[in-house]
Amino acid sequence: MHWDFVWQRPQHLLSRFAQHGRVFYVEEPFYHADDLIEPHMEVKERQNGVKVLVVHLPARLRGQDDAADQAQEEVLANYFREQHIEKYIFWYYTPMALGKSRSFQPVLTVYDCMDELAAFKFAPPALREREQELFKKAALVFTGGHTLYEAKSQQHDDAHPFPSSIDKVHFGQARQPQADPADQAGIAHPRVGFFGVVDERLDIELLRQLADAHPEWQFVIIGPVVKIDPAVLPRQQNVHYLGGKDYQELPSYLSGWDVATLLFADNESTKFISPTKTPEYLAAGRPVVSTPIRDVVRPYGELNLVQIAATADEFGKAIEKALTQAQDADWRQRTDDYLATISWDQTWEQMVRLMQQKLAPATSKPLTAALS
Repeated sequence: MHWDFVWQRPQHLLSRFAQHGRVFYVEEPFYHADDLIEPHMEVKERQNGVKVLVVHLPARLRGQDDAADQAQEEVLANYFREQHIEKYIFWYYTPMALGKSRSFQPVLTVYDCMDELAAFKFAPPALREREQELFKKAALVFTGGHTLYEAKSQQHDDAHPFPSSIDKVHFGQARQPQADPADQAGIAHPRVGFFGVVDERLDIELLRQLADAHPEWQFVIIGPVVKIDPAVLPRQQNVHYLGGKDYQELPSYLSGWDVATLLFADNESTKFISPTKTPEYLAAGRPVVSTPIRDVVRPYGELNLVQIAATADEFGKAIEKALTQAQDADWRQRTDDYLATISWDQTWEQMVRLMQQKLAPATSKPLTAALS
């Protein structure tokens, strides 16, 4: 996962860690088109002093997984020595990173399991086996939602659910009038929006049916298209693909929407997801309609904060209702009451407490090396 791809859970949490210690975020390697270079490290400075580490590898190592992992491990080990990184925590987002980090001796290993990665399109065949290995190494397992926690707590005896949270101040900007971005300004209202990665999790057929049934609505889709052929996406005149946007830009787009949606398909890749965008949409003051994703149904659907709809017909009726919901003072108050109970700062603080319990009395101020 690239640090600059989409601003989400890893960036929220690790940029907070970086305010208290050194954080190194290890990305996937960059393969050159030739063999003219030797393996070496590129270091990129990011928010709050996070250092993003990218190992450059020659073309000959592409597809040679074991040799590539060994080369990365050697480059990382040299970098640790140069930077005097001696006491450190390893924080994993994918078990596949074990291949380049087995020889290291962290004072604590944490597995922050955002998603059921093995269910994603093009998941490495070794992922499930590597995850079992990581469960044995990890002192703590955090999960990105309650459904995922139910699965992972059966495999690790110190798992803790930490559902997606929000930066309320950032997304709250959308509640005030914002200048409409140039590529959205010409789109008529009502606008029905979605932001996120456009991949196998997006219900393409649902979007197509909604666009056909409601030509009076404009569907705004924001996010990079990955792992699927863009040619399969609906292309009606009232569907607008604006591409990926910087995290800082999202409030200005949300401010111009009338309804926000979670257009997720019902498949293996969505069974365990806990969409970060659910509370983000609500913090922006947008009424939300979602397909029946379990971690959206509970708590958001059960609290009647988000409307849940399974079919195109139901979804259309829910959007019609949502178009008037922004004026509902009771809904706004109940939404804000719930949002007051969550934040990325609270999530981070709760994680730190659990980590400190594991660390004491082994060390007082460990360094943090985060492996993507």
